[in-house]
Amino acid sequence: MSEELGKSSYDCDICKESFLEESKFNQHKQIHKGEAPYHCDICGKSFSVRSSLTKHKRIHTGEKPYHCDICGKSFSRAHSLAIHKRIHTGDKPYHCDICGESCSDGSSLTKHKRIHTGEKPYHCNICGKSFTVSSHLTQHTRIHTGEKPYHCDICGKSFSVSSSLTKHKRIHTGEEPYRCDICGESFSQKHHSIKHKCIRCEVDP
Repeated sequence: MSEELGKSSYDCDICKESFLEESKFNQHKQIHKGEAPYHCDICGKSFSVRSSLTKHKRIHTGEKPYHCDICGKSFSRAHSLAIHKRIHTGDKPYHCDICGESCSDGSSLTKHKRIHTGEKPYHCNICGKSFTVSSHLTQHTRIHTGEKPYHCDICGKSFSVSSSLTKHKRIHTGEEPYRCDICGESFSQKHHSIKHKCIRCEVDP
């Protein structure tokens, strides 16, 4: 523990991160120890801190308590809302020192840089396939496990990725967000719109 500006701080001797509260520091140490005492009673996944379990459970419940006051979009995490708001402000404070590309958050910049490095740090322990981002590994693993955590609240059909559920729901709502800018015909799926342009409106893909 160190003293700085009259406040006690708890410093991790492994990653050097500092904490003002001892309880937060103790939770953080569990990450390095590999301890995961908090278990999801729905899917069994384990977490090192209780707050991570709370956030995870929103995948199953669909709860999104954080709302954008500009467009009304909702999010399961406060951090996701903060990043989303940069769409409205145009703020992209993270810059690639290789190509100059700008990103709205640090994690997006890290993922972007793997285009240049070819790094794929996330590996499937079942088949060995590697991925540039952890979310792609999570989605891939569901091929092996058969897990489908995203459920349609209208017909009950389940999906392994949230984007598939979003596309599926358009069957029920009739939403067709992809519009041909040549003839005006609308489609529920992006690939249908692209195929239409190639065949009907004779535009190269």
